[in-house]
Amino acid sequence: MWVSRIKPDSRHPWLAANAKFLMEIKMKILIISDAHGNVENIEKLSEQAKNADLVLFGGDFAKFNCPETGKPALEALVKNSDSIFAVLGNCDEPAFISEIEDADICVQKSMVFKDGLVIAGSGGGSKFSGDTPFERTEEELVQDFDVIKNSLSQIADDDGKCSSLVLIMHNPPKDTKTDVIPGDIHVGSQKLREFIESTQPVLVVTGHIHESAGIDKIGDSTVINPGALMEGKYALAELEKTDGKWVVKSAELRSL
Repeated sequence: MWVSRIKPDSRHPWLAANAKFLMEIKMKILIISDAHGNVENIEKLSEQAKNADLVLFGGDFAKFNCPETGKPALEALVKNSDSIFAVLGNCDEPAFISEIEDADICVQKSMVFKDGLVIAGSGGGSKFSGDTPFERTEEELVQDFDVIKNSLSQIADDDGKCSSLVLIMHNPPKDTKTDVIPGDIHVGSQKLREFIESTQPVLVVTGHIHESAGIDKIGDSTVINPGALMEGKYALAELEKTDGKWVVKSAELRSL
């Protein structure tokens, strides 16, 4: 990422004419989720992580029913980037939040400010089978964003939208390309979708539904499910700030 340090000066016509260009900010983002203990695939992305300005992880450090695999995955992730932000997934033990807090990458139930962006997160998955350790009600999922609701006057644009806001939510919002299971059934969260509709963040990172890797839009918000990193899937995005607002300039799904 680069930010111009040159200020417009009337004594320099070129600078004045190109002030808008010089004040542009670009940010490259590596988007991953659902590692499920696959340290090998995390390490395969080490160069991508080092070259990214941000790494956003959508949860599920641990393999299903193997909570001990979460810590090695966490250690592999933080080894390759000092600008990573994450939430827990439904396969992670709720107590594992202390590990990602200690690693200083947790945005679950909180928000951080990073290079002009506000990043916040919601962890866990919707109640379904009851077989995974971190299943939650719709109300609990969206309550993780209370910190955003209570700070809208500080982070919203003049039009009420939050173009500087990036959300990480393990559970996808309902009725997008990111929450479809076989049978063309949408299993995402209605309340998380409503929160996105009301705040209009620039970017939403999700996961959970392995078979539903995709990129979609909810209003002005770009929603990305990169697919499961355990299967070698990830995504790249580039944000750009011009005229005081962030926009997604590009986004693509990739595989190892």
